[in-house]
Amino acid sequence: MTFSPLQGELDDNLVQGWETLPAEHGVPMTTSSEILQVEALKCSFGGIFAVQDASFVVKSEGITGLIGPNGAGKSTIISIVAGSTRPDSGSVRFAGEDVTGLKAHQIARKGLVRTFQKSNLFARMTVLENLLVGVTSMKGDGYVDALLGRWRWQQAEAKLVDDARALLVRFKMDRYEDTYTGELSGGEKRMVELMRAMMAQPKMLILDEPMAGVNPTRAREIGGHLRELADEGLAILVVEHEMVFIEQVCNRVIVMAQGSVLAEGTMAELRRNREVIDAYLS
Repeated sequence: MTFSPLQGELDDNLVQGWETLPAEHGVPMTTSSEILQVEALKCSFGGIFAVQDASFVVKSEGITGLIGPNGAGKSTIISIVAGSTRPDSGSVRFAGEDVTGLKAHQIARKGLVRTFQKSNLFARMTVLENLLVGVTSMKGDGYVDALLGRWRWQQAEAKLVDDARALLVRFKMDRYEDTYTGELSGGEKRMVELMRAMMAQPKMLILDEPMAGVNPTRAREIGGHLRELADEGLAILVVEHEMVFIEQVCNRVIVMAQGSVLAEGTMAELRRNREVIDAYLS
């Protein structure tokens, strides 16, 4: 197995993350029920399998990490789960319901919301306006609400603005309410993306490389917010290359390699797994 020069940097990061943190470091495993079940997923592009027979579960509480070398199938998996890609076979169950093949907006309305590796904020809209875009449904967009009149959706809209401002205060971003998101730093944009996802009132969040372009101070702040959300009962799945961050925030970690799930456990357990080390370094 060969990797690009960038992957070599990620491999070094993985090894450093394992070697510099004590074995007992990290977050304990959760014992909660399962909110997401991925079963025997297969997905190919041009006859080449990106995912093959991948199965795993995500607990309804706590933070689960999804890691693996470049090309392991992580991005394809979360695209399938979130409804952006249709699998060749297999199934995805969310909150007890089969959501295999549903479109992304349908899955989001069921409470499974994702962020993306590359920022997809609206640069010429303010932070507050970007948060309001994250709402999956509003009063007034249905026939009955329209008949009930303007007062109903205006009242609902005012409530959403209040909710957005409450999130800005909670995430200590209220001073940026009227700032265009195009003027924010990489870490600040990540915070806005997280808050916008929370505006959808999710049951589960999928975060695709939330540490990309984030400095260490902001990374610790984001990690603290994620742990708080998980403690409040939100299920979170994090796809990330930053192993120290994974160790610090995740209760459980799933390792993928060559389109399949290779191992699962705490980072302390995975550091001792020869197959996992070989997948990164062979």
